[in-house]
Amino acid sequence: MHHAHAHPHPRRHPRLRIALATATAAALTGGLLTVAVSTATAADSAHVPHADFNGDGIGDVVASAHGAYVNGRQGAGQVVVLYGTATGVSSAKRTTISQNTTGNPGTAEAGDGFGGETAYADFNGDGYDDLAVSSPWEKVGTDTNGGGVALLWGSASGLTGKGVTVADPAPSSHDYWGKDLAAGDFDGDGKADLAVGNSSNTIHVLKGGFTASGTAGGRYTVKPPIMNGSNDFPHGPLSLTAGDVNGDQRTDLIVDGYETQTDYGWNTNYFVPGTASGLSAASAKPLKPGIITAVGDINGDGYGDIVSGAGWDAALEDGTPVPDASNGGKVNITYGSASGPATTTGITQNSGNVPGSSEKGDGFGWELDLGDINGDGYQDLVVSSPNEDIGGIANTGQVTVLYGSASGINTSAGVQGFAQSTAGVPGNDEKNDLFGADLKLDDVTGDGKADLVVGSYENSGNGGLTYLPSNGTKITTSGSRTVAPSNSGVSTTGSPQFGAVFAD
Repeated sequence: MHHAHAHPHPRRHPRLRIALATATAAALTGGLLTVAVSTATAADSAHVPHADFNGDGIGDVVASAHGAYVNGRQGAGQVVVLYGTATGVSSAKRTTISQNTTGNPGTAEAGDGFGGETAYADFNGDGYDDLAVSSPWEKVGTDTNGGGVALLWGSASGLTGKGVTVADPAPSSHDYWGKDLAAGDFDGDGKADLAVGNSSNTIHVLKGGFTASGTAGGRYTVKPPIMNGSNDFPHGPLSLTAGDVNGDQRTDLIVDGYETQTDYGWNTNYFVPGTASGLSAASAKPLKPGIITAVGDINGDGYGDIVSGAGWDAALEDGTPVPDASNGGKVNITYGSASGPATTTGITQNSGNVPGSSEKGDGFGWELDLGDINGDGYQDLVVSSPNEDIGGIANTGQVTVLYGSASGINTSAGVQGFAQSTAGVPGNDEKNDLFGADLKLDDVTGDGKADLVVGSYENSGNGGLTYLPSNGTKITTSGSRTVAPSNSGVSTTGSPQFGAVFAD
């Protein structure tokens, strides 16, 4: 979906947001807090199971450092591509790209936030995955915060920085072009499309068949029933997530935003189905809330299941109850079917053997992702609670691994919990680390089993990654390592927030 940015409040309000980062950690992002750019961490059954930019068959991970200084320009932003190897991901095999990288169509400028949102697919059909990267706060001409999107082309050498700009077709009607991105084949024609969000409730879909100059194979818009942005509340969608929920081989889109049917405007997800003519907002269905969403087949029935994290508490500060919420956060799972979204269940830290307990402010569901850790054909789930206090250390963070089965997510057996104080996990529990700021569950060793990569706000917002491999049956600390910005071509001046955003 991110999270250098504060999660917005579950209700519509221009100034009240649920900032799961503490005031200290949130302050590190400075002005970036004004826009919530959420990583839609999708495990898309219509997508390739992992990003593979160099075509070697092993999954690659993209970690943004969108707060990074570039050539002395604060918050210009970078992305770091960590290529999968037989021993996982490390800074040893990587490419670090900014808008000043040769071939990148942009220019690194203060506050652009290059890497604020990312999404991958083979957009030009050459067999290598490509990366869509936005710089949501980019000034375009005289348009402050107009936003920019670039496509970086994959190759036998991976991502080199070579790419093209994807032009905003309607710059005068919105800001923050590219603050939300999702890739999928929404019309089922075999070509990867790109859905692009902005500050309005109109989503632009750029059809597959992109040319070398960045021209899409076609373009259309969809307008789901979410609140439109305004000058004092420039949001539109909060995240976009792609996945095939109804099994028709066309990718569907989950759009998160604020509904317009009540006075409060509560956070709501909408299922927007893919059809032969593309996404159909006319057929949109409301879902349970949750800003960060993933789609994947948890119970092995051939339909994508929708998992969303609602990391806020059960009531507002004034005592107003929040719909479908739980103190400490909640994960809502809606199982897919031939007719789309079907039955829904919820998971909290009070469920089964989930580590911890539901305490106000924990943020369980702040981030999540899906992937098959043990190769049994059922997608497994990883959930973070980055504001978890452990041993009296505030907001150090914790990550929970839950396994899929024919009956859905198993909260009783096999549950794993990881913090930096867990034996074998590199690092230590420290205040405001926010371990679990973002999560990626993908096969980065080539053995067909999903490994875990955890982002954090390590060292006062420098950020960092922790790699925890699958041993074939579960996530393990054996072979684990950290990936630091200082070893990855990212300056630790200021608060680069390396690893607060992963590509999906």
